[in-house]
Amino acid sequence: MKEDKEKVEERYTQWKSLVPVLYDWLANHNLVWPSLSCRWGPQLEQATYKNRHRLYLSEQTDGSVPNTLVIANCEVVKPRVAAAEHISQFNEESRSPFVKKFKTILHPGEVNRIREFPQKSQIVATHTDSPEVFIWDVEAQPNRNAVLGAATSRPDLVLTGHKDNAEFALAMCPSEPFVLSGGKDKCVVLWSVHDHISTLAVEEAHTVKQSSKSGGNNAKAIESPTIGPRGIYQGHTDTVEDVQFCPSSAQEFCSVGDDSRLILWDARVGSAPVVKVDKAHKGDLHCVDWSPHDSNFILTGSADNTVHMFDRRNLKSSGVGSPVYKFEGHDAAVLCVQWSPDKSSVFGSAAEDGILNIWDYEKVGKTTDSAGSKSPNTPSGLFFRHAGHRDKVVDFHWSACDPWTIVSVSDDCESSGGGGTLQIWRMMDLIYRPEEEVLTELDKFRSHIFGCNS
Repeated sequence: MKEDKEKVEERYTQWKSLVPVLYDWLANHNLVWPSLSCRWGPQLEQATYKNRHRLYLSEQTDGSVPNTLVIANCEVVKPRVAAAEHISQFNEESRSPFVKKFKTILHPGEVNRIREFPQKSQIVATHTDSPEVFIWDVEAQPNRNAVLGAATSRPDLVLTGHKDNAEFALAMCPSEPFVLSGGKDKCVVLWSVHDHISTLAVEEAHTVKQSSKSGGNNAKAIESPTIGPRGIYQGHTDTVEDVQFCPSSAQEFCSVGDDSRLILWDARVGSAPVVKVDKAHKGDLHCVDWSPHDSNFILTGSADNTVHMFDRRNLKSSGVGSPVYKFEGHDAAVLCVQWSPDKSSVFGSAAEDGILNIWDYEKVGKTTDSAGSKSPNTPSGLFFRHAGHRDKVVDFHWSACDPWTIVSVSDDCESSGGGGTLQIWRMMDLIYRPEEEVLTELDKFRSHIFGCNS
């Protein structure tokens, strides 16, 4: 254990020394309590040198204070604005001036996962250790103080239908107000928030009447409205760990689980699997993402330390998963995968080894070093490693508004005996831009440098 810790520290020290060379911008924010999820909310404003966003996090406490859903404001510095020495001079133990808590919601139970509606990102869903999914309008929710004994905040809507705890698998549809969840009951459950909107006006009128009669103090007495599912889908033989909608169809989705299965579903044809891939990996599957650029491509991450990329036109041969590519660059279980919104062939993967890898499948088989020969140590397709976390990276999210900008969070309890680390970062654009473009730019600088010397 001591050796491992020393190895991690050595890797981290090396990474920190390279920050000014590798990153265009980086903010490091020390968290008092670990957060198991991090998500971008809406962009609030654009200024000359930076943009302001909402950021969603959680605080998973030891019970001495309530568990919370945190809404923060985050300033993202624009490309090529931050000075290299500025981004490398951060203190691991301090909070970043770029991240400020805006509002706290007292969550019933710890927050395992947060997902936002892409079309209305102030509406978020959360999973906790229970069968229900909670829906929150974070802008309308009152700000609460996290003090022991305080009553929890009241969700705007509760989604029911699971028969056992649903802790992690959660997705929001990009085009419709649909929510998807998976759990220990081996089921995938689909809801439409539309089912609630139709009854909302009547309920709201009733609630207003009630509270005006009693002087407005009966917030605790009013139960959150609930809705049941549109569909329950059975095909897994173990816990469902992640779910995802097809970006081009609100009726199609996929799920992965501890049974090593990847299953594709279509709500239009009933509740049985459309395609079942029995051995998608050699271990449990933890995460899945469906490409927003090409709906044939699906990524899966597993306890076998690998990421597989599947083509849905050819998912398996004789029942066993037949991935287009296998990406091998992690030393521990992969916990999160996500396609980049900025380039169709790029995606990220985060794992228990504390590394967040950025891959480009177009680079598979093309990795060369400066001498032109294939670099033997670099996994195929890998072009950037974010090694700024010192413990397992539990979640990350690409920004839809600020290109190539990522928020990532690690649970540092095992390594530091507390808290977590939130980082917001963007690699240097010379790393991902087309090679010819970069060489042309560097050539301009070369003539400038020689000009200065003469």
